[in-house]
Amino acid sequence: MTDFTHSSRTQQPTGKKNKEVVYQVFTRLFGNTNATNKPWGTLEENGVGKFADFTDKALSEIKALGVTHIWYTGVPHHALVRDYTAYGIDNDHPSVVKGRAGSPYAVKDYYNVNPDLALDPANRLEEFRALIERSHRHGLKVIIDIVPNHVARRYRSLTNPDGVEDFGASDDTSVEYHKHNNFYYIPDECFSVPVAKDGYLPLGGESHPSLATPFEETPAKWTGNGSRLAQPEFDDWYETVKVNYGIRPDGSKDFDELPAGFDTQGHAAHFAFWQGKEVPDSWVKFRDIALYWLAMGVDGFRYDMAEMVPVEFWSYMNSSIKQENPEAFLMAEVYQPDRYRDYIHLGKMDYLYDKVDLYDTLKLVMQGKGSTDAIVGVQEQLMDIEHHMLHFLDNHDEQRVASPEFAGDANKGKPAMLVSTLLSTSPTMIYFGQEVGEPGDEDAGFGLASRTTIFDYFGVPHHQRWMNHGEFDGGQLTEEERNLRDFYQRLMNFSLNSSALMGHYCELHTHNRQHGAGYDDQLFAFSRFDDSERLVMLANFGDAKGEVTLSLPESLLGQWQLADGEYELEEQLYHAANALLVVENGLGSIKLDVRALDCFAFSLAN
Repeated sequence: MTDFTHSSRTQQPTGKKNKEVVYQVFTRLFGNTNATNKPWGTLEENGVGKFADFTDKALSEIKALGVTHIWYTGVPHHALVRDYTAYGIDNDHPSVVKGRAGSPYAVKDYYNVNPDLALDPANRLEEFRALIERSHRHGLKVIIDIVPNHVARRYRSLTNPDGVEDFGASDDTSVEYHKHNNFYYIPDECFSVPVAKDGYLPLGGESHPSLATPFEETPAKWTGNGSRLAQPEFDDWYETVKVNYGIRPDGSKDFDELPAGFDTQGHAAHFAFWQGKEVPDSWVKFRDIALYWLAMGVDGFRYDMAEMVPVEFWSYMNSSIKQENPEAFLMAEVYQPDRYRDYIHLGKMDYLYDKVDLYDTLKLVMQGKGSTDAIVGVQEQLMDIEHHMLHFLDNHDEQRVASPEFAGDANKGKPAMLVSTLLSTSPTMIYFGQEVGEPGDEDAGFGLASRTTIFDYFGVPHHQRWMNHGEFDGGQLTEEERNLRDFYQRLMNFSLNSSALMGHYCELHTHNRQHGAGYDDQLFAFSRFDDSERLVMLANFGDAKGEVTLSLPESLLGQWQLADGEYELEEQLYHAANALLVVENGLGSIKLDVRALDCFAFSLAN
């Protein structure tokens, strides 16, 4: 019989009363109704979404989906191939821009926003400010990107606040490294663009006036992914340059380190520690950028590749943010599990992507290459930080769930989404179009099919059917797409409204592998409960099972103080598949008819 002390944990105090849901939108794609979708197409050919496309109706529907935070991806002004010189903006050289619309990771001006996104580029910052206010009116908190590890190859801000210099403006370019240089240099060498491969010429080989003159950078800078070559490889992040945070070329640190025991200290102690200390100039620049956006009304940030930046900087940065807004929502990419706790406890991150553990495990199960047995260990090893591990199945970097390269069927995401959303107290993230089965299978130009493009002007077909020419009512969805979105809406809203999901966790899978009837390694069962609500969840990743008898261990029923007898269970997602819990001699059993890809969330009636 399962030992309850190993299958259940009281979650760490979170300060949160309810779950949170992040809805990620790729801002320039969301509102685009153009369906031309020409590879490498121009803005005029393929269209582009605008801030104004996030209408009151659109935002109200996003909120109704069960969303608390909206992450507007690609807002800071990044390099792109379009002439905005009439607005005082320098042209970007196509040889160091990925795609035509450009990568959101190559920011060229942190104090302004992408002019493509504005109805009037001269008024772009005011249009984004209005979007922040509109989002807030609909009860949505706003998240934007900060990409701290690298910036565009040629950075130039037009709207710096008084006293703020551009990155690199005062660098000593005669040396490879200086503590207060913003970049690393390769003295006496000129940058050369990488040799293209697989036919990926700038703009797909199209002629362009800017290509008549080679891109110049003297001396060459280190490339964003750390390449120290004056001519990086094509697979390097050649459109960006790496930011110097006071890490010398030999890897040693040129700044103070946090004292022992600071992993248990709060934001205020971290903030106080850095006062009066000389920190690298890049630290100050990024802190000031974050405070600038907070002052504008932004509620939080998603940090790109946070693990490539020293954890001490994050202590400095995030404690400064929390000093200004204690409720700021801070989430980050970190893909090294052995460093998770440092970035949470020392770097003061709120949330890290749970990619390497839960996402990768669920993906294998969905593809028929893995067993749900592995989920048990994933949750167990992260239990002390489970609240901080943000769960997702889809985002702009990953293959779409419905793509042939991933699951090939959006419905296969249902059981995984149930587990991802309800397993822990952490926030859930969904990517626009995921909820209507977008497969991302078009050829947009730069980049790979299976991922919705982040480099080119494009329309997102399944999402466009939900958008319905700006009506945002799902008027063009197929019945299957409508049913899928309905599932997401039910699941997300249930996650927001159930208090038990911030309470205890009991893993039921191991017990049922031994004692459940008809239970196999394509099923996954678990319980969540608190003083007022008791839940039992079951997800079927496989084909129809017929009758399955789920067993509940004596230890769990003891916690629930259930005597022998019969208890009604109400299914919480569809309210149409109620069941009966029979307790006999201290053990519980629930008989269920389990069909392919079934998802159940049962609540014990009080």
